[in-house]
Amino acid sequence: MSDGSVLRPAEAGEAASLAAIQVAARAAAPMPANVHPAAEISAFLASRLGQDEVWVAEVDGEAVAYARFTATWLDDLYVLPAHQGSGLGGALLDLVLSLRQDGVGLYVFETNVPARRFYEARGFVVTARSDGSENEERRPDLRMEWGVRSVGGLG
Repeated sequence: MSDGSVLRPAEAGEAASLAAIQVAARAAAPMPANVHPAAEISAFLASRLGQDEVWVAEVDGEAVAYARFTATWLDDLYVLPAHQGSGLGGALLDLVLSLRQDGVGLYVFETNVPARRFYEARGFVVTARSDGSENEERRPDLRMEWGVRSVGGLG
C-alpha cells in the first residue's frame, strides 16, 4: 500500500464518492460500461451502506478505492485508475478474505483479463462460466470463488 493510505469502514454519506470511483474504474477497465448513470449507482450504494459491509481505501484523506461484500459474496472492488497498481486493491481484497475465511465468490467479466489475473493470483478459481444472459450488461462473465468452500460452490 502507498504511504498516507488507510483502510476504514465506509461512512453513511459516502455513496456519491463510491459511485464516482466505480464509474471511473469501469470506464478504464476492459469491461462493459455501466448500464446505470452515476446518480442511480450512488442511490443503490446508499441503500447498501449499513446492509453490506463496505470498506474504503483512502489516500491523504481522499477515498480512492472501495470493496463491498456480504457474508459470501464480493460485489464490488474498484480502485480509481490513478491508484491502480499501488497495492490498495490487494489490501482491500486481503481484508475481505481475512473477514470471510470460509470463502467468498464474485463475478468478473470474461473480457476483464487484468481483474481475472488479479483474483487468480490470490487463489480464486473459476467455478462457472456464463454467456451473460443473466447480467444487466448481457456480456459473458465468470464466477470465481476463493476459500474452503470454493470446490462445489458457496451454496
